[in-house]
Amino acid sequence: MTGFARVSSATANYRWAWELKSVNAKGLDLRLRLPPGFDAIEIEARAVLAEKLARGTCYATLSAQREAGMPEVRLNESLLRRLVEAVSHIPHDGALRPASIDGLLAIRGVVEIRDAGDDERDLLDVQKAALAGLAEALAALVAMRRGEGAALAQILGQRLKRLAALRQAADDCPARKPDAVRAKLAESIAQLEGQGKFDETRLYQEALLLAAKADVREELDRLAAHIGACDELLQKGGPVGRRLDFLAQELGREANTLCAKSNDASLTAIGLELRVEIEQFREQVQNIE
Repeated sequence: MTGFARVSSATANYRWAWELKSVNAKGLDLRLRLPPGFDAIEIEARAVLAEKLARGTCYATLSAQREAGMPEVRLNESLLRRLVEAVSHIPHDGALRPASIDGLLAIRGVVEIRDAGDDERDLLDVQKAALAGLAEALAALVAMRRGEGAALAQILGQRLKRLAALRQAADDCPARKPDAVRAKLAESIAQLEGQGKFDETRLYQEALLLAAKADVREELDRLAAHIGACDELLQKGGPVGRRLDFLAQELGREANTLCAKSNDASLTAIGLELRVEIEQFREQVQNIE
């Protein structure tokens, strides 16, 4: 679920850029940062992101800078005319020279210089272009995430093959064969009989209960079903991380039960190795969307 993308451009009197970064997370967490004046596109931007992303924390940052435009010059003509009319009645002598145009323009209020303001139409054009840029950046981010997902799918596929092999090894374990179970029970019964007298019928019933509790047939069948379901999800593709995470938990639960019910060291060893492989499988699943 990790990836990065950046798209920049210029529209009207703005230069803008999108930066998208995603990291692993259990759910979808969109963290959007917009500059002043672009709040109007937040809802649509979140919808665009949520449509393409199903899992992970995505940081989407839009930076926009307005380029310096030509300042606006406003001349107060009415005030200038009144000033010209006023100074025209002043008599001139050697100590007083006629008023000049630059002197009149320097009077406060005659000329106003203001920075170029934002045109509403230009701002709308920039917002529209920014949304298009977000879609472009998102496509690049999704492509990077898919590349990572394809590589992880191969790794997970190898893990599943290993799990299937261990599950088969547990199924074929000699300790699970009826003869081996019978011999182990007979040995236990012989040891008990040497310690005193027992009701043979009750002893036989208890032996059957112990044998039933030690049977891991159901756990092996469920392991096979969960491994097959994981393989189908990987083949199907798409956002399957949450379902794989759930199946990994179920695999771990079955492996734990197998170890708890095992009455043989060799079967327990296989169960422990299953647990290690399942944990590694689950860690990799956290990176899958």
